[in-house]
Amino acid sequence: MEDFPYPGPEGLIGTAGPPGPPGQRGPPGLPGQQGPKGYPGDQGPDGTPGFPGSVGYVGMIGDPGDDGETGEVGDRGPPGMNGPPGDFIPTGHVPSAFLLVLHSQSDVIPMCPQGMPLLWNGYSLLYMEGQEKAHSQDLGRAGSCLRMFNTMPFTYCNINGVCNYATRNDKTFWLSTVAAIPPTEVNEGAILPYISRCSVCEAPSPAVAVHSQDHNIPPCPRGWRSLWLGYSFLMHTGSGDQGGGQSLSSPGSCLQDFRCSPFVECTGARGTCNYFANDHSFWLTAVSSDRQFDSSPPSETIKDQDQLRRKTSRCQVCMKNG
Repeated sequence: MEDFPYPGPEGLIGTAGPPGPPGQRGPPGLPGQQGPKGYPGDQGPDGTPGFPGSVGYVGMIGDPGDDGETGEVGDRGPPGMNGPPGDFIPTGHVPSAFLLVLHSQSDVIPMCPQGMPLLWNGYSLLYMEGQEKAHSQDLGRAGSCLRMFNTMPFTYCNINGVCNYATRNDKTFWLSTVAAIPPTEVNEGAILPYISRCSVCEAPSPAVAVHSQDHNIPPCPRGWRSLWLGYSFLMHTGSGDQGGGQSLSSPGSCLQDFRCSPFVECTGARGTCNYFANDHSFWLTAVSSDRQFDSSPPSETIKDQDQLRRKTSRCQVCMKNG
């Protein structure tokens, strides 16, 4: 074939050939912009329970809540357990409202009987004289045992709202001791040995005095026990016709010691005490059964102390057994 020195004219476009094989994967493109938020999806099923968490810290105490409404009465509960043993009460001590008063007729404080607690002790006041009038104390009552001693333990007041103390010749009378009668009036601390001491005790039952009206000791009633023996003290006078007496059923009418001068007189304004000739004591006497209705009892003057005691009625203070 003969070569042409110049190219010929451009030919017509041929028909498309078949697709070529897939090319290789290109490199990743750049990240696109964030799309808009989608709609919420449906709630998924419950998950399985988790493991228990650790115990948290104790929270702060909250404010008290409002009172709730009153609930209905509940059913009766079962019997409770036995309580602990009660307090020990000494044998013979039964709490009561009875009082027993003891006067020692000495400067020694008397002891309460066994099983009777002491309430207080003091000084034995027999009676007082004010405005020249006597006001007696029952020696068997607690009022005859004053906690504090004073020759003038009271004051007097009038309707003008004025009170006076130790400005008159008022007096007090006290059970005395066995101390020898002083030659002159005593005052201040020298008075102490002459004033009887007393005690007020709690008793399980009332006490009563029994009088024989002879020199023999009367027995206590059946079922009663003896507290003390003594002599039957009836009444007393001082400063002329002023004085007082004891109820013969009262323990105060049975003094453990007999003496012709069983009390001492104290003058409040002067603050002194002494025994005086116009102070008298009265005692039940011994009466013979065959001379109860004599028309004229024989008069006699007795000075011998032993004979005086035999002529004086004996007594006993008794208390019912608890």
